[in-house]
Amino acid sequence: MKRNWENLVLKAMGGRDFRLTVLDTESINGHYQRLLLDDGGLLAACRTHPTMWIRLWFDNDGRVHQRAYTLVDPDPVTRRFTLEFAVHDGCAARWATTARIGDTIDATVQGSAFTLPDPTPGHLYLVGDAASLPAINSLLDASADIPATVWLEYAHEGEKALTMRAHAHHDVTWVQRRDDGRHLVDTVCAALPADTTAHYWVASEAASTRSITRHLRRSIGVGKHQLTSLAYWQAS
Repeated sequence: MKRNWENLVLKAMGGRDFRLTVLDTESINGHYQRLLLDDGGLLAACRTHPTMWIRLWFDNDGRVHQRAYTLVDPDPVTRRFTLEFAVHDGCAARWATTARIGDTIDATVQGSAFTLPDPTPGHLYLVGDAASLPAINSLLDASADIPATVWLEYAHEGEKALTMRAHAHHDVTWVQRRDDGRHLVDTVCAALPADTTAHYWVASEAASTRSITRHLRRSIGVGKHQLTSLAYWQAS
């Protein structure tokens, strides 16, 4: 599959390409497809970090299509990690649900970066959904001793079948997606406290992420150094 101008730009910005190989595939309640992959040398070449993501290149009826996915349980020793794909109408989901052991796919590492704050936050406030749950899990794993409050938006009950890495000192609230995400925004904004020792991490649908981020900055007065905010997807 011939790459497009996007790949040329990423290469010019220091992007590194790898070929991944499918080692196992599993359906999660028919709503998600979980693939175990050989990393093709990716984990040895690139520093792993919480919320690490890669770009995958798909064939979309003869045209190149790029999508980003968060690594689940990356293991540099075994050179393996897992990716989780939402099952819906799209070339990425079609590839994931039809992939077989031995199939390969190209990946690019460029743009993924996150470091846990120093000094260590006194509390984590995390807002996301099924798309950003792998990233949230990686944050909870990397900061297992830090109390955390988590809000997760879900569109259907099947999304709750995804693994949640919560411990006793992690307070998790599932929030049903209603009113185009307004329910999540209202629920989170009403509950978020001002905490100068905390770190706030917001990664959900684009409009919801913007609204919650605006509330944190303007209404609560959270500083830039306390906030990580990024849109994981955009409602059509």
